[in-house]
Amino acid sequence: MRKIRLVEVRSEIAAGTRGASMGIDAMKIASIKRHSNFFMRFEPVSIQDENRLLFGDPQFQFAKYAEGVYTMVDRVCNTIADLRENGLFPIVLAGDHSTAAGTICGIKKADPDKRLGVIWIDAHADFHSPYTTPSGNMHGMPLAMVTGMDNEECEENDVEEETEAIWEKIKQIGGNGPKIDPKDIVFIGVRDTEKPEDHLIDKYEIRNFSTEEVNHKGVKKVAKEALKLLKECDQIYISFDVDSLDTSVSTGTGTPVPNGLKKEQAFELNRELIKDKRVCCWEIVEVNPTLDTENKMAEHAFEILEATTDSLIENF
Repeated sequence: MRKIRLVEVRSEIAAGTRGASMGIDAMKIASIKRHSNFFMRFEPVSIQDENRLLFGDPQFQFAKYAEGVYTMVDRVCNTIADLRENGLFPIVLAGDHSTAAGTICGIKKADPDKRLGVIWIDAHADFHSPYTTPSGNMHGMPLAMVTGMDNEECEENDVEEETEAIWEKIKQIGGNGPKIDPKDIVFIGVRDTEKPEDHLIDKYEIRNFSTEEVNHKGVKKVAKEALKLLKECDQIYISFDVDSLDTSVSTGTGTPVPNGLKKEQAFELNRELIKDKRVCCWEIVEVNPTLDTENKMAEHAFEILEATTDSLIENF
């Protein structure tokens, strides 16, 4: 059996809406309701957050709370690298999606010579940089962080030197240069993008399996095709943002988008993908119980978390 370690990241400084830091505990409450012993089965690592920064104003207009984001990405990177170097499989429970950059950096830091593929299950591409962001919220930037993409071809913001400096520091976490090739990204369920992100998706021919395609082909075929696209990769990281789910399910998340995956599809999709022996880490993010009623989103998320973990164990 793979040695699994839960990694708890209660950071929400990069989100536009407060509350994602409570998502992990909301899933724990959901587990109690289901009479599950999931959180007794695996030893957790809890990473210190920087959420206190939210009591003050952001320092950088186009990279809000970037000083805290840098700290969090670096902490997550070092934790994940240590776990991977010790042969452990991290299952990451996180708040806002920015810290996924730290997860990717940590995987790469532990195995710098291995080619890493990313399956990004999300309503959003999260491919903005400070030069293109419409909001300044850095949970929309993790893939730009790890690919080293400024996307200045689509520059829309006049970024100050201080912002540029900390952005460059973030891009170097876990080692100099890009951690992944953008061509080694596969999107599933992405449906809410801006023009600068569309430019990168087109430029690097990044495959996006739409909700309609999942409905038409079925989950197993999409999972098989997604993994085949990454056939040259030595390792695969899967990031599951709960806003990939349809708004009929995903009310308890900061940026819900209609026309998403059904819960059953997400359930089956993650169970199928994690069967691949190259998968080295799985992450779930952006559960926000403050936007929910009766903890429904966390209950759905926990069901997917538990089922995915069980699939990992069953197929090792």
